[in-house]
Amino acid sequence: MKKLVFLSVYLLSFIVVFADEGMWIPLFLDKYNIEEMQEKGFKLTASDIYDVNQASLKDAVMVFGGGCTAELISDKGLILTNHHCGFSNIQSHSTVEHDYLTDGFWAGSMDGELPNPGLTVTFLIYMEDVSKRVLAVFDETMSMDDRDLKIDSVCTVIENEIVKKNDGKYDAVVESFFYGNQFIVMVTQEFKDIRLVGAPPSSIGKFGGDTDNWVWPRHTGDFSMFRIYADKNNNPAEYSPENKPYKPKKFFPINIGGVQEGDFTMIFGYPGHTQEYIPSFTVDNIINLENPDRIKLRQAKLDVINKAMAGDKKTRIQYAAKQSSIANAWKKWIGQNMGLKTIDILKEKQKFEKKFQKWAKKTNNGSMYKNILSTYQEVETKIVNYQKAYYYFIECAYYSDVWRIYNSVYKRLDKISKEEDFEKIDSLKIEAVEAVDKMLKDYDPVIDEEIFTQMMLFYFSDVDENFFPAFYNDIQYKFNGDIKEYVHNLYEESVFPNQEKLKDFISKYYNGSSKYKEEYGENAIYTKVDLLKDPYLILFENFRALYIDKILPEFGSLSDQKDSLDHLYMKAQMEMQPNKIFYPDANFTLRVAYGSVKSFSSFDGFVYNYFTTLDGVIAKDNPEIYDYNVPEKLKELYNAKDYGKYADKDGKIHVCFIGDNHTSGGNSGSPVINANGELIGVNFDRCWESTMSDIKFDPNYCRNIMLDIRYVLFIVDKYAGAGYLIDEMQIVE
Repeated sequence: MKKLVFLSVYLLSFIVVFADEGMWIPLFLDKYNIEEMQEKGFKLTASDIYDVNQASLKDAVMVFGGGCTAELISDKGLILTNHHCGFSNIQSHSTVEHDYLTDGFWAGSMDGELPNPGLTVTFLIYMEDVSKRVLAVFDETMSMDDRDLKIDSVCTVIENEIVKKNDGKYDAVVESFFYGNQFIVMVTQEFKDIRLVGAPPSSIGKFGGDTDNWVWPRHTGDFSMFRIYADKNNNPAEYSPENKPYKPKKFFPINIGGVQEGDFTMIFGYPGHTQEYIPSFTVDNIINLENPDRIKLRQAKLDVINKAMAGDKKTRIQYAAKQSSIANAWKKWIGQNMGLKTIDILKEKQKFEKKFQKWAKKTNNGSMYKNILSTYQEVETKIVNYQKAYYYFIECAYYSDVWRIYNSVYKRLDKISKEEDFEKIDSLKIEAVEAVDKMLKDYDPVIDEEIFTQMMLFYFSDVDENFFPAFYNDIQYKFNGDIKEYVHNLYEESVFPNQEKLKDFISKYYNGSSKYKEEYGENAIYTKVDLLKDPYLILFENFRALYIDKILPEFGSLSDQKDSLDHLYMKAQMEMQPNKIFYPDANFTLRVAYGSVKSFSSFDGFVYNYFTTLDGVIAKDNPEIYDYNVPEKLKELYNAKDYGKYADKDGKIHVCFIGDNHTSGGNSGSPVINANGELIGVNFDRCWESTMSDIKFDPNYCRNIMLDIRYVLFIVDKYAGAGYLIDEMQIVE
């Protein structure tokens, strides 16, 4: 639902900016940002960045998959993003015989590029402020639920109008900003035929692994390349061998001149989620309750997976993407807590809140604002137990592999149960078996059982017993309270964790009719009665009932109260500080962040340079550790100083650099743009301290980490021998 609180439209006029901090809406750059950007060295105009009437930089930037950014780098639809953004697709093509994670992949030609079913990229066509139209549909006397219905209704009308106007060529969604104080419709176009072009080995693209993740200095060549394909008319199309490389409106020229400290940098991409304006009570909850719980659960999963991956090559390939996803958030939460505690964010928030309370007593709207903070505190106190149950349910059950398998297969079996047509039943069976093979390609029931055992041990030791699912009685009475034995029996008896047993069950499953039984005999054994007896189905349905009946109602109600308070608190902060620089929190919409190349001093007092070099890669080389096993060819190029035209003027290959641009998750893969609008790097990470910037951006410590574009080209050209890709690009020397 699109939440809203009343805020007079005039308040939007105070959203002005004169600081590096922030993630800015490109639609308003000309009004609020461009002068400061130009003062910092930017040589283009706002319309060069965003324009609906002519090609602009926004036409070269896209959403990659469901949570990253990518950019076009040739007129043949070649796109560049991070290795970790393309990781799951690289992994899906990998086998023990063709281990593209370890060895890398280079297509060699367009004929060798690999399709990726389900992978999409999405371009922003234009955005339009529709706030007046949305704000006009309600009044202050309405309840929040009524307001939500009105808002959802008008937003749906706006979206449908745009889709119809463009004959279905574009999609449209109205997004909320400033906690529902502004509404902008995003009109987009999605492409579905995306092919893998090239990726370095993980010993380059994921160099340093979890150890180096979120830290500086960094030596990771975090990039991969894909290509967009379109139909003969250059329009989006499903995969077909007949499709042609997409001809873009705009692509980035690539500057290989290098960067110096103080150089202007702009990050253009899709930051995911920030919470800059929340009160101390919510931050306290995140630091001391929410993050520690999630860190502990993720740590337990990683302990199991890392041990298994270290002992077997097949397992390492199977679990590479899962491990990376789990570890990324785990380490981020650790760094976020470290950063927020170090700058004493709670003290800072509380200091502001004291000033806020004094202001609230004096303002004409004081009756509306004076109880906001005390109400926040009450809600945070109440939500703690429900929050723990919610996150433990998500981490322990919902995120498990078998839950995913169960959900997919159950839906298909349920269709079979209701189907009368024999041919359709057979077809549904075939689809279900194919789905099982795909889902269980990267699944090991022994590993999964160990993970699920650990999760259940944590769940029943940490969560209030009021949130125990019904199957806990079975653990107590049938298994004498032995959770490990219960889980082991679960994996032995259920069809869902076992690939062959599940496929056999599907092949012999039918709608229960005597006609089907008579026709298929031994291939008509199991019905819905047998399915409902499966112990894993019982477990998940117990968990689902617990979530729906006990967790969600109160957790949802308290969360709605927090939403309402967020709305009101945002309004109050803007009224209290009419001249303050306000920018909207990230919500995975296209944003501009700008700053400069900048070194920094970390919390531990060390002063770090703004760039790293290939020297550091070689210094970390350790053939005994997978993440640090530098490829022989890279060492040969280093020893021969065979750098081509990609070395810096200091004679070295620069790998990464840092700056003070405000970024977040979702900015992975974002283009790093210089003052001339040219590509100089690829954003891929933040320093560990910087993970706090989702809640508090501190220019003294917050740095984003960027891959030097020259290292990308060096790897493509000199290491991979894929110079034909370089020939596609527009290189500025």
